[in-house]
Amino acid sequence: MSAAPATGSAPRTRASRPKPDAVLMGAVEVALHAAQETAEHPSDVGEHLGATMDADRLVSHSFACTMRGYRGWHWTVTLARAPRAKNATVCEVELLPGDDAILAPEWLPWSERLRPGDIGPGDVLPFQPDDPRLEPGYTPTGDEEEDRVAIEELALARVRVLSPEGRNEAAQRWYEGSHGPTTPGAIQSAAGCGTCGFLVPLQGALGQVFGVCVNEWSPDDGKVVSYDHGCGAHSETDVPAHPTDWPDSAPVINEMQLEIVEQVVVPADAEQAPAEQAPAAEQ
Repeated sequence: MSAAPATGSAPRTRASRPKPDAVLMGAVEVALHAAQETAEHPSDVGEHLGATMDADRLVSHSFACTMRGYRGWHWTVTLARAPRAKNATVCEVELLPGDDAILAPEWLPWSERLRPGDIGPGDVLPFQPDDPRLEPGYTPTGDEEEDRVAIEELALARVRVLSPEGRNEAAQRWYEGSHGPTTPGAIQSAAGCGTCGFLVPLQGALGQVFGVCVNEWSPDDGKVVSYDHGCGAHSETDVPAHPTDWPDSAPVINEMQLEIVEQVVVPADAEQAPAEQAPAAEQ
C-alpha cells in the first residue's frame, strides 16, 4: 500500500549567508594598501572598521576616512579570491558615505534651481515654448476697428500674452506677498490704497484688485499694491491733533502776607546821640 501524499508545501528555507573566507577576511593589509594608493594622501585612510562577506569568495573591507569635510565617509575595498587560490585580488576601491555622512543636496537642473530674484545683469532665462503662464497673442483679422482695439487698446500685438493661469498665479503671489493686506503696515494703516489719490489702477482683470503706488513718500513707491493694502502716506489721512504741552490756564500765585513798616526820616542836621549813651532813667 502506497503512502498518502503529504498535504501542504514544505517550509521555505532561508538562503544561507556566505561562509566567512579566512583568506579574504585576513587580507586587511592588502585592502589597506589598495585604499592608500587610491587616496590622495596615505594619511587620508584611517583605522580598519570591519569586513563583510558579500558573496562566496567576495569580501568588502571598510576603513575610516580622515579627510577634512568627509565626516562619516569610509573607504571600501572589495577583495575576491579564485577557487583554490591562496591570494586575495583587489576588485575595486570606493569612497562611500555612511549613515551620518555629510552629503551634498540632490542635484537639480539649473532651470529648476533658479529662484525669483536670482537673475542678474547679463543673465538670460532659457526659452520655454510651452510655458503655461503664456498663450498665443493676437493675430490680425483684417477688420480695421477690431484690430485697432486689440492692438492699441488691449496691447495684444505680441507673440504671446498672459494666460489666465499666469494671471491667477501673479494675482495670488502679489496678494499674499509684501504688498497685500496682511503686512504689518497695511494692518496699522488708517485707510486702504483703494481710496488713495496716489494709486494708478492697472488695466484688465488685474486692475480690479491691484494698482501701482506713485507716492515718493510711501515705502511702496513704484510697486504693485492691492486696493486693501495701506501705509502711512495715504493722501486723505492725517496724524491726530496733538494737545498743547502748555497748561490749560495761567498758574495761580498764592497771596503773600505783607507786613507794613513805618519808616522814620531823621533830619541830616539833627544831633545824633552817642551810641554808648545809656537811656534816660524813668521819672
